[in-house]
Amino acid sequence: MKRNILFSAFILSTIAQAQVLDSVGIQLDSYETVTVIGVGDIMLGTNFPNASYLPPNQGKNILSGVDSILRQADITFGNLEGVILSGEGEVKNCRDPKFCYAFKMPDSYIDHFVHAGFDVLSLANNHSNDFGTPGKRNTQRILNESGIAFAGLIECPTTTFKKDGTTYGFMAFSPNRGTVRINNYEYARRQIARLDSACDIVIVSFHGGAEGAANTHLTKKTEIYLGENRGNPYEFARMAIDAGADVIFGHGPHITRAMDLYKGRFIAYSLGNFATYARFNLSGANGLCPIVELNLAKDGKFTSGKIHSCKQQGEGGPIIDPNKEVLREIIALNQIDLPESNLKVGKDGSLVFFDLD
Repeated sequence: MKRNILFSAFILSTIAQAQVLDSVGIQLDSYETVTVIGVGDIMLGTNFPNASYLPPNQGKNILSGVDSILRQADITFGNLEGVILSGEGEVKNCRDPKFCYAFKMPDSYIDHFVHAGFDVLSLANNHSNDFGTPGKRNTQRILNESGIAFAGLIECPTTTFKKDGTTYGFMAFSPNRGTVRINNYEYARRQIARLDSACDIVIVSFHGGAEGAANTHLTKKTEIYLGENRGNPYEFARMAIDAGADVIFGHGPHITRAMDLYKGRFIAYSLGNFATYARFNLSGANGLCPIVELNLAKDGKFTSGKIHSCKQQGEGGPIIDPNKEVLREIIALNQIDLPESNLKVGKDGSLVFFDLD
């Protein structure tokens, strides 16, 4: 009898707590979180102009140094730098094929993405059209068959997908032909708002900003590189969040940049070269590659996170960096470029919100 009375009291107490939380607009399930991982550019080797640019053993070990981390997230994102195509396709115009940076991974390489746990990929970058319509169509076919979501081309600007009861929306941008343009804010706002109205969490990625080790710092201005308008990453990220985005994953400069919070939403301005075998400059800052792990509330708000420090050596392929060089780089960049940010990057790799006031 006493046990029944105590149990009833516990139930009543729990109900009362739930009613109090509900009265201030906090639902019990708001304490549940999802884990989202983001990485930068991925090009696992190319069979153009010949197979010498493919990794040994058909690339089976190229992600083995970090795939256990990638697989632990609810959602894992990356930027697909190039196309998936075993056939010839329609290669872009090149003066000298030996120096033509056109990337296509064999069809079988999709297995590496699946095994590593990738759920969604951006196709919005300057290599998505390297092999014309055949390259784009085959890439989309392979990804559809594998169950990996994608977006970023004019013909597929957005996508939605569901996992473990949570609905995700995704949209990707770049300044390049055939992709959703990073500077078309009106279109971006409209599409992101549409995703926000239909999804629990909206992820936006962009391939933008000037390239190279000389451009690690965030300018907060429009960035021009080789005569091309590469957008204003700082302004773009805030515009996207104002429109309804919950996470912003930037890439394109081939180096790591600062990280930020805006309205409780996470921003990575550039995640660098993550897994880029051959044909990429991986010296110095170009070889550093963070894996960003985020814990988000079910409404997309940032709760905490972690940076896993990785690097690429030799021809490429990410491995854990015990010296945590990329973490030290991000801490320094945040102190210089975003001293006003509410995001604190700890020396242990932790990402936490802190109140500057």
